[in-house]
Amino acid sequence: MTKIRRPSRTARVLLPAAVAGVLLAGCAQADEAPAAGTAAPTGPTVTVTPPPSTASAPSRTAAGTLLVSDFGSDTVTFVDPARGSTGSVRVGTAPYGLALGKDGRAWVATAEGVAVVDTDTRRRLALVPYRTDTGPVTTGEYRGGGMGIALSPDGRRVYVGVNVPGGDGTLEVIDAASAKVVDVVEVGRRPFDVDVSRDGSAVYATNHDSFDVTVVDADSLDARRVEVAPYGTEGGLGSWLKPHYTAVRPSDGKLLLPFEGERLAVVDPATGRVEIEPMTANTHQHGATVTPDGTLLAVGTGPIDPSEDRGPSLTVRSPEGVERVYPLDGPHEDVAVSKDGRTAYVTGGFTRDGYWDGISVVDLGSGEVKRLAAGSRPLGVVVL
Repeated sequence: MTKIRRPSRTARVLLPAAVAGVLLAGCAQADEAPAAGTAAPTGPTVTVTPPPSTASAPSRTAAGTLLVSDFGSDTVTFVDPARGSTGSVRVGTAPYGLALGKDGRAWVATAEGVAVVDTDTRRRLALVPYRTDTGPVTTGEYRGGGMGIALSPDGRRVYVGVNVPGGDGTLEVIDAASAKVVDVVEVGRRPFDVDVSRDGSAVYATNHDSFDVTVVDADSLDARRVEVAPYGTEGGLGSWLKPHYTAVRPSDGKLLLPFEGERLAVVDPATGRVEIEPMTANTHQHGATVTPDGTLLAVGTGPIDPSEDRGPSLTVRSPEGVERVYPLDGPHEDVAVSKDGRTAYVTGGFTRDGYWDGISVVDLGSGEVKRLAAGSRPLGVVVL
């Protein structure tokens, strides 16, 4: 069994303002050549594909096209996985998460409201304003407005986590047919991610700054919070050791939350019980998704402490807990998987400094990584 190391890690990663800049700079240094006498890490072949010089948007969007949210702009960008960007649509300031319906409409959480985009004709159909007062529209990591977003399995409801700077957030419920907010539920601080159970009976808001997940009954809207803090909550807002993204395991509906490439929190949303399993990437982790067969993919953004932690990576973890770690070049944020399960698309936007304007396309068989220029600080990603 892999040993879960460094029980004192919490003390090392609290972020007083004077230290934060040094640690962030350390993330940027993760890709430097190894020192003399140090074996170079083995990893995938990295190729760089420039964006097409004369790309024009097709009249209809092909299956397999990617859609990314441009957190550094006010658009979503369509991306051909072989060629790069093929066009953008304005949606609203600083778009974060996005969710795709079976009808081809994408729902995009922005600082201004939830945009509705027809991905076939590439038009914004509506902008649904929030009921929650999030203050002035701003940009950047701590901006108010929508963050995580998800659709109910039947497509009738849209659930968006809304960040309220300086306080607890909300979960807003949108009726998809009317494109209007119909209910608001209080959740925790900065709801990075929103997920829905496979049967649609429960909604899960992953609250980064309050170290918890809010479990919401989809019918009654009764809510309860489950603490998910495998390293404890010491340091509060200054700690890096918080939950970011959640994946719902298909086999039993439990919630999977990766932490630091060291610990996987497995949460039973019915009982609130949290079990911890070891992980192997040893890097600060953000985005997570799971495939229909239960394979978990987790995005590593880079080291908190460059002297002890590893660089950016993508972890692919089988249902049995066997992991393969693919090194990546530079920080990344979120991940989606091709329909055939052979390719992962990892966005380079990252919520903190160090982001880049593109996507890493990872061949999960060969390990080859291709980098594409795509959008402006892309965060969320879905496969059309």
